Amino acid sequence: MVVRNTVCCGMPKLELGDLDSVEKLKNHNIPLLARLVDEGWDIISPVPSCTLQFKQELPLMFPHDAEVTRVQQAFFDPFEYLALREKAGLLNTDFKNGIGKVAYHVACHQRVQRIGLKTRDILELIPGTEVEAIERCSGHDGTYAVKQEFHDVSMKIVKPVVNRVKKAEADAYASDCPMAGHHIAAGLDDGSSTQHPISLLRQAYGI
Repeated sequence: MVVRNTVCCGMPKLELGDLDSVEKLKNHNIPLLARLVDEGWDIISPVPSCTLQFKQELPLMFPHDAEVTRVQQAFFDPFEYLALREKAGLLNTDFKNGIGKVAYHVACHQRVQRIGLKTRDILELIPGTEVEAIERCSGHDGTYAVKQEFHDVSMKIVKPVVNRVKKAEADAYASDCPMAGHHIAAGLDDGSSTQHPISLLRQAYGI
């Protein structure tokens, strides 16, 4: 189920120090999500920054908000969640297609969650799939890369990642963070596009 009527998680505002806006966004989102948690739903977000906001940043900012805590306890990175399903023997591994070699950029906001390389682990369950993990900052850093005064520096930061992707000569390259993925694609500047690992998983299932 896709949760309707939610707004931005507030991470961009947090990075800019606009705490009033973070609180306003929290006051909109958290009651919606808490009701779903109370109904028995678990929650995921396909963007590591959003996941981190609900799992770590909002609980730190609002430690006495019971709804924030309930949402935190039910919030998961998508591949963290799939890994838990796999451990419990509940993951469908009837994959129809191999992906080949994947150059996989591990997003910073995913690494800070300390869940391990769950995306890599799940993708490697797909027969005919090899994953080369790249654990290095893409240089996007939220709003940093889109600011005129910092863009050139951000492109220098992403260069080692771009070089790793080129060297891998992979069939696909991916990042859990859509912004990092687009930044890597901009660095490659060869007309190719990054893919979200969820899209690779979809291809593997043939759906």
